[in-house]
Amino acid sequence: MSDLRRIFYSFVLLVMGIFFFISGYKSFRRKRLIEDTPTSKIRAIAMGLVEIYGVVVPYKGKILKSPLTNKDCVYYFFIIEEYRSSEKGGRWVTIKTGAKRVPFFLQDDTGKVLVDPEGAQVEVNRDYEFYSSTTKTPPQSIIQFMESSGIRYKSFLGLNRSLRFREYFIAPKDKLYILGTAGDNPYVEDGSVSQGYEDVMIQKGKKNSIYYISDKPEKDLIKNYKWRIVGGFVGGVLLILVGTSGILLGFNLF
Repeated sequence: MSDLRRIFYSFVLLVMGIFFFISGYKSFRRKRLIEDTPTSKIRAIAMGLVEIYGVVVPYKGKILKSPLTNKDCVYYFFIIEEYRSSEKGGRWVTIKTGAKRVPFFLQDDTGKVLVDPEGAQVEVNRDYEFYSSTTKTPPQSIIQFMESSGIRYKSFLGLNRSLRFREYFIAPKDKLYILGTAGDNPYVEDGSVSQGYEDVMIQKGKKNSIYYISDKPEKDLIKNYKWRIVGGFVGGVLLILVGTSGILLGFNLF
């Protein structure tokens, strides 16, 4: 390997290492914030950054239909990818993604509060996955969606394309963990929040940049972030060391 190529690849590893390390640090801060913020009962919510846990209830009949499976939901995200082969191997290429969300209630045993998910970082488990191939045709619901979106599921030869469909959504009755800002409710005249807490809505705050929604309970989130921290710090340090060493070797400084 030439010195120039070694320096280039080493620089890439160094940048990746810095990215991993920063990601680990962000995960560390998020974990600390989750641990340090007590879970509030909805009736006892205070203005500002809050942590709540409860069940999703539709707000005034506002329901979405997930595009791939046609399920009732208040949030969805989907991604459609195609497998493309080349001389160097194959890879999945994104051909379409989409997301949509509507306000909803989160309810616990003390009441319910309106949640506006706009601007939130949403992390939920995958609800649906399907692979199409020459011998496997997509379900009718997917075919209808692709046709309405102007996407072909067959090749020019009439064979099914090698596609991967993934869908994530939040459905009524799903349990959610939310870390966000309790602020003024613009729908207060509609009685958007019940049981004495009608003037509050969970939203993305102006001062608190954190707004996080997950379908995992707090203890699982903390465990998940522990692994992210370890992976970020350990992987980042190793890549930084390897990348730095390669750069020094490339310049004959080591």
